[in-house]
Amino acid sequence: MRMPGRDSADEATTLREGLQIAVAALKTPIGELQIAASGDRILAVELPRQQSGAPLFDEWLRGHLLAKTRPPALRQALLELREYFAGKRRRFTVALAPTGTEFQQRVWHAVAAIPFGKTTTYGAIAEQLGDKQRARAVGAAVGANPIPIFIPCHRVIGSNDDLTGYGGGLKRKIWLLRHEGVLLA
Repeated sequence: MRMPGRDSADEATTLREGLQIAVAALKTPIGELQIAASGDRILAVELPRQQSGAPLFDEWLRGHLLAKTRPPALRQALLELREYFAGKRRRFTVALAPTGTEFQQRVWHAVAAIPFGKTTTYGAIAEQLGDKQRARAVGAAVGANPIPIFIPCHRVIGSNDDLTGYGGGLKRKIWLLRHEGVLLA
């Protein structure tokens, strides 16, 4: 929402000054995750990258202020991830605040509803959203998911049960699906 009498540069500065982001790393069986939170919401999770170069997480954080303390959402996210990787949690309850287009938000909401130990396809999500011809657009939105694992994009597969790409690499997707009992071998 724009404030009367302010230009977008003033608005952006105010948003940056008011936003406190806390970051934590968590070692997991699929590598070290980077988690960012502000207040009571998780903003981003970065999976370990396959290729070298500047991590997207660092780029995302550029221009934001880092908090010196861990807000409740970050503490809760770390606890829930530890429980998930230990096999003691099947559903996440921490609040999320992914940033994306309206279509991406709809896709991420559908992905977040996929139960532990289940999978669905890009086409099925497109059909659920009202246009089965938009499977590729769904794939792009799934690929842009800023909060993987919490928004379980690893549970989305190709139409012939193909394990398609994953931001953290196909090996990590396979590990996560085996962890949830979807893949047995």
